[in-house]
Amino acid sequence: MRPAPAALKALLETSAMHLMPGVGDGMGARLVAEAGFKVGFASGSSISAMTLGMPDMDLLSFPEMRDAVSNIVTAAPSVLWLGDGDTGYGNEFAVQRTVREYARMGCAAVLIEDKQWPRQLGKDMAKLTVERDAAVLRLKAAIETAKEEGVLLLARTDSRPSRGFEEALERIKIFTALGADILFLDSPATGEEQRAAVQASGGKPHISVTGPTGKPYSEINKGLAANGIKIAIYPQEVLSATVRAVRATLAGLQAGGEPVGLSSQADLRVAVRADAYLADDLRLAGKA
Repeated sequence: MRPAPAALKALLETSAMHLMPGVGDGMGARLVAEAGFKVGFASGSSISAMTLGMPDMDLLSFPEMRDAVSNIVTAAPSVLWLGDGDTGYGNEFAVQRTVREYARMGCAAVLIEDKQWPRQLGKDMAKLTVERDAAVLRLKAAIETAKEEGVLLLARTDSRPSRGFEEALERIKIFTALGADILFLDSPATGEEQRAAVQASGGKPHISVTGPTGKPYSEINKGLAANGIKIAIYPQEVLSATVRAVRATLAGLQAGGEPVGLSSQADLRVAVRADAYLADDLRLAGKA
């Protein structure tokens, strides 16, 4: 197993629950590392927003996601990154390519889900999933490649809203049997459903997603830990904070006043590691 996946596996075997902020670019990744987080999420929704200025509606291509994830991992290599592989961007071969390239970029884990791709329009952004047989083939291909590449595979089912809890629970059981390392039941309706999913996977670690988008069932961190959740993902908090801060600054400029909420030049230098790069500049030029 590669070093980052091995470190994440060891982290998940402890009794603690960990918080995982999501980011969409290298600057967000740097700030997550600076804040001392051990784990982070290269979030598809945040990448879509930061890269395209568009919502997460299957608008990003695989090369765009691959480049964004690479930038995130490179910007903060000390963080154990979960890469959002979405549906794998095509057939089973495409799924395997996604897992393989994310692993080789340095992700600790790769997320693959059972949603339809591309999503149907006119469904009010409903989370429609592929049929069970197709989901099994997709996750089987993903897990096979994850084992070959030495990276952890997070299997996600979005079937709860459209197909009901029993189908979602059955998929959790199947994905566990296939060898998924981490499980995710998206949009549980109650805490009981979340706990049942954790129990159904026989001790495999589970994650949850909490954020400004809201979920049918949302719980504070203490409650999530009691339900057996090992990682609580906050996919859009950094994005949300960025939008608010930039709007406030631009409004101040537009009004002709002083921009508000700015970092000092010293803080900016720390954020982009200016001193380290200047030291390397002198070293490489033979002047150090």
